[in-house]
Amino acid sequence: MTLQPLTAVNCAGLLQPGFSLLELEDDVYLFGQKGWPKRSCPTGIFGVRIKNGELKLRAISFSNNSCYLPPLRCPAIAHFEPHDGSPECYLIHGGRTPNNELSSSLYMLSVDSRGCNRKVTLCCQEKELVGDVPSARYGHTLSVILSRGKTACVLFGGRSYMPPTERTTENWNSVVDCPPQVFLIDLEFGCCTAHTLPELTDGQSFHVALAREDCVYFLGGHILNSDCRPPRLIRLRVELLLGSPVLTCTVLHEGLTITSAIVAPVGYHEYIVLGGYQSETQKRMECTYIGLDDVGVHMEPREPPQWTSEVTHSRTWFGGSLCKGSALIAIPSEGNPAPPDAYHFYQVSFQKEQNGETSTQGCSQESTDFEDSAPLEDSEELYFGREPHELEYSSDGDTYNEEDEEDESQTGYWIKCCLACQVDPNTWEPYYSTELTRPAMIFCSRGEGGHWVHAQCMELPESLLLHLSQDNSKYFCLDHRGLPKQEMTPPRQMMPVKRVPMKMTHRKAPVSMKMTPAKKSFLRRLFD
Repeated sequence: MTLQPLTAVNCAGLLQPGFSLLELEDDVYLFGQKGWPKRSCPTGIFGVRIKNGELKLRAISFSNNSCYLPPLRCPAIAHFEPHDGSPECYLIHGGRTPNNELSSSLYMLSVDSRGCNRKVTLCCQEKELVGDVPSARYGHTLSVILSRGKTACVLFGGRSYMPPTERTTENWNSVVDCPPQVFLIDLEFGCCTAHTLPELTDGQSFHVALAREDCVYFLGGHILNSDCRPPRLIRLRVELLLGSPVLTCTVLHEGLTITSAIVAPVGYHEYIVLGGYQSETQKRMECTYIGLDDVGVHMEPREPPQWTSEVTHSRTWFGGSLCKGSALIAIPSEGNPAPPDAYHFYQVSFQKEQNGETSTQGCSQESTDFEDSAPLEDSEELYFGREPHELEYSSDGDTYNEEDEEDESQTGYWIKCCLACQVDPNTWEPYYSTELTRPAMIFCSRGEGGHWVHAQCMELPESLLLHLSQDNSKYFCLDHRGLPKQEMTPPRQMMPVKRVPMKMTHRKAPVSMKMTPAKKSFLRRLFD
């Protein structure tokens, strides 16, 4: 095993405890970060690329028929292999939002398309659940089993808030372990059934679940009521019969005392378990190999990598599996004064390096425009008569803004500018070299107040777009082309303002002298 430090390039604030790493079609995606500016990444899912010791993220788009996927931390995630025409996808259930709200929805995330420049578009659909629907929770597990040619999901464990009848002002945000029930979810119809087994007496959370065929193995976990981490191993076998399913549970006392561990696949039903905690104040520094076969489960200790002093002396750590034979570990930064980066990142590899590059690079986004193209600054965008301060938005990933969750289809740049508008916030990509995260727009002066139109919908060449932006010019859109075509907006007809002179209230009138004709004659002769 090798340990390689990584440098997060302008993305350290997006990786927070409880995030998830998903591997779809040999690409790795980051999901569940703390928050994001929606204009730069409206989906909140980023492609992960590691090369030459640098960790980079790339915003990923959703298809038009996708639903909204909130940023969920500590959800239950299961990888669904292609089966009977169903595409490869990830199942995401539950989780905790940055606003400490719990989710009870089940999402299916798959690859929708790939562009000519290897631009990936994902599709997210929410699966409607009926029957004994699991309550909102986090820290649980979701596993996919295959029995008698049928496929189902097994959900177990997790934590949730106290029931509303038991919540008071003092324990309003207190969490409890969910009841020790096993939920079976039919992926085809969304039917859920709850099963209570006598062997499962306590609820547990933050455990490890490994599935093979019709068996699921639950390893480790934390019981909140007794505040313990029992070293037990639970085997659950599910037979999907024509009638009701049959569940068989066996408790084995040969497990590991571990919570919040990282499980990295290294082969066919072969895994390396590392990270996590063996007590509330002690990390688990060992690594364990786990293999599943027809006989059962096999566990062997493996030599851990040479941990650095930062890893050894840190109190907390977190991470996830990058792809086969590799994992990502994050360590909070400590020091006085506080370092600029909140976390230190490391890549743990379980396979030997080949040709100077680790095997995990095949899992990353191999796009030529991912890192070779120089990013544009906001000052390079075209504003077309709008002041730059009117277009500013917060790009700080460390601060979660609840207003970002509002629908932006009617505000900002994400608008339908005309009837034939082709710009979509989920699939938009730069068309002009001056664009970065927002489409360029021009101002049509037709009508009272005018309106904004996407330059791409106007089919304007880039040279004309630059010309219009230099002089703050206005333009008529294609819907109003019946008007005389001109570049400059005609001056608005303004009625002259009638100015009434102000009358001074204390102004004294001039002194007037009344003289008779005899006095006027005398004065005239006197001065003559």
